[in-house]
Amino acid sequence: MVHVYNCHPFSSQQIVQVEQEPGLICCGGGALFVVATGGCKVEAYNLEKEGCPLICRFATMGTVKSIQHSRMGDYLVTIEEKNCATYLRAYTNWRYQAEGKARVGVRLLGHLLRGASVRGGAQMEIIEIPLSERPVTVACCPVTGDLLVGCENTLVLFTLRRQNQQSQNQSQQMVQSTWTNSQQSSSQSQGQIMDSNPNFLDFERSVILHLSQMKPKQVALCGEYVAVQGELEVLVVKLETSSDPKTLEESDTKKTDHLEDHVDFQILPIHQELLGDRAKDCDIAVSIEKTGLEDSKGQYTLSYVLFRRFTPDFFQGCSVEETQLHSLQLYPLFTGNQSMSLQEPSCVFCFFSLPSAGYLYSLKGGVELLSAYQYPEKVLKAVLTDYLLHVITKSALQCFTVRCAAVAARIEDPYIDSTMKACPPCSMEVCALRIQLFIGLRSVCVYGHHVVLLSAANAETTEEPERTTQRRGLELKEHTLLTGILLAVGIDPATTPALESLLSRPFLSRKWTISSPKETSTAGHGWNLYVVDTVSPLTLYQEMVEYSQRYAETNPQAQSLRHLLSEAHLLLRTSLLQTSEQQRIIEEDSSPSLQADTEGPSDSTELEEAFKQNCAQLGDCFSR
Repeated sequence: MVHVYNCHPFSSQQIVQVEQEPGLICCGGGALFVVATGGCKVEAYNLEKEGCPLICRFATMGTVKSIQHSRMGDYLVTIEEKNCATYLRAYTNWRYQAEGKARVGVRLLGHLLRGASVRGGAQMEIIEIPLSERPVTVACCPVTGDLLVGCENTLVLFTLRRQNQQSQNQSQQMVQSTWTNSQQSSSQSQGQIMDSNPNFLDFERSVILHLSQMKPKQVALCGEYVAVQGELEVLVVKLETSSDPKTLEESDTKKTDHLEDHVDFQILPIHQELLGDRAKDCDIAVSIEKTGLEDSKGQYTLSYVLFRRFTPDFFQGCSVEETQLHSLQLYPLFTGNQSMSLQEPSCVFCFFSLPSAGYLYSLKGGVELLSAYQYPEKVLKAVLTDYLLHVITKSALQCFTVRCAAVAARIEDPYIDSTMKACPPCSMEVCALRIQLFIGLRSVCVYGHHVVLLSAANAETTEEPERTTQRRGLELKEHTLLTGILLAVGIDPATTPALESLLSRPFLSRKWTISSPKETSTAGHGWNLYVVDTVSPLTLYQEMVEYSQRYAETNPQAQSLRHLLSEAHLLLRTSLLQTSEQQRIIEEDSSPSLQADTEGPSDSTELEEAFKQNCAQLGDCFSR
């Protein structure tokens, strides 16, 4: 069940002035990246300034089919096509283009520029990443900056490396591990991208995962967790390093035996949800290909975490298109009691969605389904944040509440559910907030409190209902005219089925329908790029409390009153977590504009007072 409350989570809206129709959008590092439809150019706009002014623009080497931004390392990665070939490229130091520096270096993976190119100063670099298979999808780790590439039947993991000009001769000794060792060098190199002695980003292929019976459509990466989405299934595995070389061999043997023991002849796949250790019973085997890099840091071991498969219910009129998955996301959350040098997040969440429903799982400390979101309309895309889940349909932007803070609170304080402390449960039903209407929404991305929307209204689709109405009106007029003529000569069509069937055919209007040319709309195809800002959590909390007063006045013991106050409580808990996390992210990340990537009220005293007030309200409500 989804509760609906008339609370408005949005504060303002503005339109980004772009010259050409956007085809792809993504955001990160305080910037909005726009790729024009069918173009080979990326434009970056400043999300933190009024009007979103242009930061810079630069050309790509091919037609961009996919683009992602990495918070760690502040780089862009694209899948491009040129001359019937597909390429994977990374664009680093792109901010130098804003300073009027047209120097661009192009190099292969693992081949750092030397000589005159380096001595001439820092410049934007385009890194060619060769692959043996065609790349289909790509994802960046929000914690380490590592790169995961989904190909036809494999997943390729690249480790992000940082080194400065003095350390180029020691590049082979600076290969970082996917998880633990990356923090030791990143804490020294972050924040120096704009220095006179710049860092050079590079990638090292660390491991290849081979998939059976699954073609990746979308991938996600967060630390040790790897998620892959097919047409009807989602698989999450955990990739760890082990010092025991026998562990990998034993793991591969078990997977092979498992496949041999469970061979069957199912025509249609069955619906499955396998959590934790049970996920290894799925029919998708994952094998690890050694690359040699793991010799310096142990062997990789793989464990299954989550498997979910959906089956179209053809008997209920459900088509394959209505069961296609989208919006796969692995989302990390840090708590305030973590050490500044610890890079591993306290919580990792997995979200994916169908057009009719979305699913949010917690992965660490036991796999658990937190929330199932039932959408009122067909959802095109969804984005998970700390506070809210943003979803778009063709005509609306809607927000749902999330339970991330409830999970994080119990990890931060394992004794929170006692007679002395309390917190709303993780299984509490979610609620939907007020809908913001748009026309022709196609894509959405989120950075901090900025929700970026791409809309494109097709002129043909808006004119089609008008044509249909005109045609039906003409056919009705024609039917009435012919019926009147027959009745005038003494023939009743109702008594003759053949005549009634004949009159149902549009004879007179057929010529008009065929010969009438399709009029061209003078307005053409309209498109817009919106930036919608969400209100601060404290403001939304205050609106929820005000909204709850109508329940308190009519029925103080109503369930809706307790639910709404609990939602407000989790909003404040998320803000308290983020105020303690903000300084850690600023110290660790290399993006110069990352400060705005983390929301949270600047006045922690006001936040603490609101939290105490909410606790008193909940205590009074439950005591009643």
